[in-house]
Amino acid sequence: MEQILQTLKDIGNDFVQNTGLAIVRAVAFLVLGLIVIRIVQIIARSAALKSRKLDKSASTFIVSLITVVLYVALTIVVVSSLGLSTAGIVAAFSAVALAIALALKDSLASLANGVIIIFTKPFKKGDYISIGNMEGLVQDIRLFNTKILTYSNETIIVPNSEVLGSKLVNYSDMPLRRVVIEVGIPYSADADAVKALLLKEVKAYENTVETPEPSVVLADFGESALKLSVRAWGKTEKYWDLYFDLRDIIYQTLNEHNIRIPFNQLDVHLPDARTEAPDDREGGTRA
Repeated sequence: MEQILQTLKDIGNDFVQNTGLAIVRAVAFLVLGLIVIRIVQIIARSAALKSRKLDKSASTFIVSLITVVLYVALTIVVVSSLGLSTAGIVAAFSAVALAIALALKDSLASLANGVIIIFTKPFKKGDYISIGNMEGLVQDIRLFNTKILTYSNETIIVPNSEVLGSKLVNYSDMPLRRVVIEVGIPYSADADAVKALLLKEVKAYENTVETPEPSVVLADFGESALKLSVRAWGKTEKYWDLYFDLRDIIYQTLNEHNIRIPFNQLDVHLPDARTEAPDDREGGTRA
């Protein structure tokens, strides 16, 4: 009996001196690590939000990345404090990461492109963009996809891999945009007088900026009309007002001055039946 008690006592002492201390040490590292991670998160989030070079998406991504790295480091420290080999943990992490990468290669491609979009900033929230054959206002930029809203109030979710893999046009990137409207006038019209007339009206319009200066030029010689090109600059946010209002102004100005806008016409001449040969009308020929 005494031998059994001594064995149990030795096992208890060994547990307290070795395994017990390892568990207490691991718990202490875990608690301390969680506190440190929380403090680092608060500091990183505050610094990222205060930075003028980073937008909300970039700030969120940086904080998330720091958090993941710290949790991985904490896991390795806790496992190591328990006396276990970290080589196996690292190998397990590598195997899991490889499996995830192979299974989610398309999603990871979108993630990588999302990171590129967030930091290179080819567009931002509120910009009017065109991606391939889709266009609309940017509503949200996420790590895996970008959300845009069309003028027909349709929501389109575009994978970030497709965003950077397609032709991208940002219509809101520059403060000014140019409107170009082609209009035809008769060859009989005084081209210089018409150009001066249209230029005066374009300059008088409130959404036309003075610099760069608007212009009206003779662009081409059409089959049935001289083609004038009316060019005017305006603020990007007023682009559509400038575009549609100038079309109305041009039409009304030409109409008020009795300048007809030519259109393609086809003149068809039918032969007079009375001039046809008798044999042709009867469908025969003379011998």
